[in-house]
Amino acid sequence: MIKAVLVINTQGKPRLTKFYDFLTVEKQQELIRGVFGVLCSRAEKVSNFMEVDSIFGPDSRLVYKHYATLYFVFVFDSSENELAMLDLIQVFVETLDKCFRNVCELDIVFNYSKLHAIIDEIISGGQVLETSSTEVMRAVEEISKSEAASNSISLVPKTVSGWRSR
Repeated sequence: MIKAVLVINTQGKPRLTKFYDFLTVEKQQELIRGVFGVLCSRAEKVSNFMEVDSIFGPDSRLVYKHYATLYFVFVFDSSENELAMLDLIQVFVETLDKCFRNVCELDIVFNYSKLHAIIDEIISGGQVLETSSTEVMRAVEEISKSEAASNSISLVPKTVSGWRSR
């Protein structure tokens, strides 16, 4: 099971935090600080896989990818395959690239709801739902269309709105 998905910038500011177990905000912040402390102290040429029992408890593993100014981090237990998790990070980043055309940190900051929609299409309740970035993009586009359609519906009939202007 996936325990958490984190996107943290190189200054340690979380840009996306998604925990699949209930944790208090204080505990979440403590875990984010712990993960960032470990990531920023690692050399460039070492493995992207780590045991993080000291941070997340027994049977916890972490895999990450560093792209530009962002760390994409998945925390999971031994029931998940490390290489599959690394591939899932790649699917997530490819989907973001398709969605934002060369995603950058500002895209993530200013499109928070779309970012959550994407990760929710990939993972739900700590279980992987979709591994195809094309399928994820299709679902996100459908959500965007539905939102646009619901925003264009006027709840006040034109005859009533015309009546008010008199």
